[in-house]
Amino acid sequence: MGFACAQRLVGMVDVVLLVDRSEALLLEASRSLSGTGPAAVEPFLLDVTDENGLAGLAARVSELGTLRAVAHAAGISPTMADWRAIFTVDLVGTAMLVESLRPLVTEGTAIVCFASMAAHLAVKEADPAVDAVLDDPLHPRFVELVHDAIGPSVEDSGIAYAWAKRGVQRLARREAVALGRAGARVCSISPGIIDTPQGRQEAESHPFMKELVEMTPLGREGRSEEAAALVAFLLSNEASFVNGIDVLVDGGVCAAIDSRAGNE
Repeated sequence: MGFACAQRLVGMVDVVLLVDRSEALLLEASRSLSGTGPAAVEPFLLDVTDENGLAGLAARVSELGTLRAVAHAAGISPTMADWRAIFTVDLVGTAMLVESLRPLVTEGTAIVCFASMAAHLAVKEADPAVDAVLDDPLHPRFVELVHDAIGPSVEDSGIAYAWAKRGVQRLARREAVALGRAGARVCSISPGIIDTPQGRQEAESHPFMKELVEMTPLGREGRSEEAAALVAFLLSNEASFVNGIDVLVDGGVCAAIDSRAGNE
């Protein structure tokens, strides 16, 4: 989905700074995108949890010009790591990225962070104590505190993933308020079942994902370019008054589940 977003951005900005922690994938993507649009494409090798690397990214952005658009799709899913890593990459890493770019934000900057429909499905009722911890992802003891707040169930990587993505949704809302004063916007999107290599890996380990596809009113999985189209809109000037929201891109499956449960 990140690559699909980059494919849209080459037609929207002057320079696309393409970021990934895999040098091989990064160079392949950079070569593939170069020349496909008016934007120059520059690869930048980075692990989103590397504070020094993020400082280098911010410095390079500053050298290139004005920060116009950020599509932050980096994340790991339940089969890829344990619960600690999921919180560290998906939520703490997102907060670290936003924090590192904060000094570069100006009027017209737009940021979209990837959350997940998992947060809508698994977290039905707000828990103020948990949300208070999720709202401070840069706390030095964050992972320990979130375990204390949620309890042992958070050691299940699927549950951790849902809570981490809820944290991303809440982070986008907070940053929308803070950065809105500078004329910038921050939103999140929550993809449903999207046909990606990562999604297929999850489906192999979690048969219920097939059931979710069958329950989807549109009767199919989503495509990366459909998520990217939403991101492109939210980053565009056409969405200039859209700020602080999370947008589901799930084919209606969350609505279908709520309807079955009588929660309409």
